[in-house]
Amino acid sequence: MAKRTASAKKQARAGARRAVRNRSVKSAVKTRVTRARRAVAEHDVDAAREIGLAAVSGLDRAAEKGILHPNNAARRKSRLMKLLNSVVAAEPEAATAAKRSAKKATPAKKAAPAKKAAPAAKGAPAKKATAKPAAAKKTPAKKK
Repeated sequence: MAKRTASAKKQARAGARRAVRNRSVKSAVKTRVTRARRAVAEHDVDAAREIGLAAVSGLDRAAEKGILHPNNAARRKSRLMKLLNSVVAAEPEAATAAKRSAKKATPAKKAAPAKKAAPAAKGAPAKKATAKPAAAKKTPAKKK
């Protein structure tokens, strides 16, 4: 084996530490993607949607940290979302409409009370709001 300088040895040690840390993130991402695919295979739409979004989030984080190449993460997200969308599209429309109406049944918030106008200062007349005059259009210069 060739001789290594001290800095090369240090970089090798640091690279080994990063590899261990990156391996756990990659493993977690693979697990999330596998779970999402399993949920799709079982036609469990709600679980597939929830787990799929978690997998996409994990892929984004891994790409952001430089653990996965951004194009690799984008490709995997695209394929996963294509799979998830195929299951969601196959779900009966009536079931989704019922779920949407159940979510919208939350009580509405009260509107905030209207703010009162600040009292005008004594002695100073109020300024009128005036619009700026329209700018005149320039005519193009004629060529000689």
